[in-house]
Amino acid sequence: MGYLDGFLITIKKTFAKGSQTGRVVTSEYAKDQGGKYERPSRRHGRHVLNRYEDGMEKCIGCELCAGVCPARCIYVRGADNDPSDPVSPGERYGFIYEINYLRCIHCDLCVEACPTEAITETKLFEFSFTNRQDSIYTKAELVVDDDGLAQKLPWEDWSDAEAIEPHTSAWMRATAPSGDADFQGIVAWAGELGWGERAPERGQTDVSDADAGGGH
Repeated sequence: MGYLDGFLITIKKTFAKGSQTGRVVTSEYAKDQGGKYERPSRRHGRHVLNRYEDGMEKCIGCELCAGVCPARCIYVRGADNDPSDPVSPGERYGFIYEINYLRCIHCDLCVEACPTEAITETKLFEFSFTNRQDSIYTKAELVVDDDGLAQKLPWEDWSDAEAIEPHTSAWMRATAPSGDADFQGIVAWAGELGWGERAPERGQTDVSDADAGGGH
């Protein structure tokens, strides 16, 4: 088969109709689907670094998220807090925090490993980059703003933000950070800037209503 014969097949397929549907199989994303579908509250999207309700950062620069990441896409470097102007409530804070989204597989292991609920995932999955540098999110891009909302970057599609923002951190642990079996299924997350305390998920109990042997 020559080159011209190959182009002829391409041209025929371009204008052909689907044999079963009676129309071209390829459809325009979102528009031809009647709009975007509803995202599950646990959908894994791009990350955010959260703040406490008083505005202080939750990240303490412990690097557990980087250590557990199977794709090695997270780089963290902690630094000591200035006692006169602390960034986080602890002794240290996340001085550098970067996520390379060309490597990230959205497994959410970083969320599970974090002892302070600093990192969670939004439901945003529609973003693209025109250069490789944009794919490496810095701390300034990951930390939520003064309202507790994710930074909206130029290469991200926030056209349906009302469906994304309420679930900025809709992910609850199955156990307490220390792994104590008495806390199985009990939620005790700290308050979050702009949202307060997140409600328990199905099958979980609020720590204020639970009887865990008086250990909390």
